[in-house]
Amino acid sequence: MLTIFPEVVEAYGDASIIGRARRQDLLQLVVHDLREVTEDVHRSVDDSPFGGGAGMVLAPGPVFAAVEHFAPPRPLLLCSPGGRRFDQAMAEELAQAPFSLLCGRYEGVDQRVVDHLVDGEVSIGDYVLAGGELAALVIVEAVARLVPGVLGNADSALEDSFSHGLLEHPHYTRPADFRGWEVPEVLRSGDHARIERWRHAESLKRTIISRPDLIEARGGLTDAEVQLLSQHGYP
Repeated sequence: MLTIFPEVVEAYGDASIIGRARRQDLLQLVVHDLREVTEDVHRSVDDSPFGGGAGMVLAPGPVFAAVEHFAPPRPLLLCSPGGRRFDQAMAEELAQAPFSLLCGRYEGVDQRVVDHLVDGEVSIGDYVLAGGELAALVIVEAVARLVPGVLGNADSALEDSFSHGLLEHPHYTRPADFRGWEVPEVLRSGDHARIERWRHAESLKRTIISRPDLIEARGGLTDAEVQLLSQHGYP
């Protein structure tokens, strides 16, 4: 990852599942500081935009120099609002091989970086952040969960929301009765086949209610899913 705030990335990268995976050599997260390759005494990485306007722009010199010096794995993706929308499918693609992320800052990045250096752009959503570090960490964590051995239970990633184009089913833990709200009986039944059917039905219900666009993207419900929903009282 290329950034002007390596300490931000390293702090998060040393914690939780990413930190554990790094310590176990299951995952490599290499962070490079763009300022390391600057040549002026102020270690400048930005400049004012041609044509005027508010803010500063991440200059091409330090970015090109950093990529040429550190030779990060390709593809190199710029975290940018104009990039491809990051989703679970893209996380699965990136999990197949090494890749690198460039974190933008200020009002933007010199267009020559986009046109002649990076291999693509990626966006985590239609909103504006101060820089690309948080977006990059979102991508890193989503991809890291798919690397074999990173999660304690290999089935966890398979059951995550979006892994099958659906939101995940509800989860419950002890106590079975909390302030009068009880865990559904099916989850205490010990009947694993019945539990799986219930979970699938609940996953479908949640998605239909909260993210109908995901159902549409899947091409609608299958006949078996319609039947399953009917068996579980929906709609």
